[in-house]
Amino acid sequence: MSARILCCLLLPLLVSCASTPEHEHQTSVSTLFHDEIFAPVSGLPSPEEVFSLPPGVAQELRRAFERQRNMPGGDNQLAHTWLSSQLAAADGGFSYQDNDTRIATDTYYDRAGNCMSLVVLATAMADALGVAVDFQDVLVQPVWDRQGDFYLVNGHVNLRLLPPSEANVVHLRGPILVDFLPERAVRGYDRVRINRSMLLAMFYNNLAAEALINREHDKAYGLIRMSLAQSNTFVPALNTLAILYRYHQREDLAEEVYRQALKQEPENMTTLYNLALILSAQDRLDEWADVHKVLELARIRNPYYYYDMAEQALSEHEYQQAVNWFLQAVEKADYRHEFYFGLSQAYWASGNPKKARQSMEKALALSGDDGDKRRYQAKLNAMASH
Repeated sequence: MSARILCCLLLPLLVSCASTPEHEHQTSVSTLFHDEIFAPVSGLPSPEEVFSLPPGVAQELRRAFERQRNMPGGDNQLAHTWLSSQLAAADGGFSYQDNDTRIATDTYYDRAGNCMSLVVLATAMADALGVAVDFQDVLVQPVWDRQGDFYLVNGHVNLRLLPPSEANVVHLRGPILVDFLPERAVRGYDRVRINRSMLLAMFYNNLAAEALINREHDKAYGLIRMSLAQSNTFVPALNTLAILYRYHQREDLAEEVYRQALKQEPENMTTLYNLALILSAQDRLDEWADVHKVLELARIRNPYYYYDMAEQALSEHEYQQAVNWFLQAVEKADYRHEFYFGLSQAYWASGNPKKARQSMEKALALSGDDGDKRRYQAKLNAMASH
C-alpha cells in the first residue's frame, strides 16, 4: 500500500482524535488565541457551505434515484447502494489529488480531491438522499511528507453509507465503505468512529495547513479558529496554531499552546518533538531531557523506528543487522507488506535465498496495491531464475 497516495493531508500532524471531555478545556483553550497578531479574513467556508452541493444538484440526485426505482424491471436499489454506485461510476468517478482539501461543491465540479474531499462530497450527497453515514478516522501508520519548510504527517478518513434503519427489517446489503482505498487495504488498521463536528475540525485544520504552506498566515489563523470551534480539544489544530505563532517569533505563545495540547495527549509525538525544539533552542536542557525521555520511549514502541534502522543498515551494506532490524519491525507489525519486502532484500543480500523468497511471498500476499503486487511478483520471478 502506498500511503503517500492514499492519505489526506493533516498538518501538522494528526495521530488520533482527542478523548478528553471538551467542557473541561473550554475556557483555557480560548485564552490561546491572539487575534491582535492577525488580520481578519473573509470568505472562509461555513460548516453549511462545506457540505453544500451546487444549486439544483440535490434535487437532481433525488429525481435520478426515483427514476431508477420506478423503471420497469428496475432492481429497486436502496438509496445507500445506489449512491455508492454513483460515487464509484466510471463516468462520474473521482480522482485522488493530494494536499487538496475541497468543499463539496468544488469536488463535485472538479471530480478531484483528497480523501477528506471525497468524504465531504459523499456526505453532502448522502444528506440529499436522506442516507445516514458513519465517519471513520483510520489509524494508519504515520506517513511523513515535506512541503517547503514543513514536515507533514498524512492520515486517513473514510465513511460508510448506512442502510435504512427499519424495525423488524434486515437488509441484505449492509453498510458500504466509501474510500479511495479498497476495503482490504485498510482492513488491518484500527478505526475510530468520529462525529460530524470532529470531521469538520479535521477539514478546517487541513485547510489551515494548506494555507500555512502557502504563507497565507491570516487565513491559516482564521481556519484554525474554525477547527477548534468544532472541537476545542483537537490536538492537531493546536499544533498548527503553535507552528503559526513560531513563524511570528512568538515562542512564548507557541509553548503555551504545546503545554495545553500535552494536557490532553501527554504522549503526542508531534507536540513533544516541537516543544523539544523550543526548549533546546533556549538551552533549557533539564526540561528538554525530560521531554526527550518520553520521545525515546514512544519511538522504540513504534515499528517504523525499527524499519528505518533496517533501511539505514541495508543502505550501508550491513545486511545481517538489517535482517535483525526488519525482524523486530515485523514482530511489532506483521501486517505491513513493506517490512517483509525489506526483509526479503536483506535476506537475499546476506546469502539466504530461501528466506528471501518466503519473505517476498509474504509481502505479495499482504499488498493491496496493484503496483506493489506487480513489483513483488517481478522480484519473485527474478529470484526463481537464479
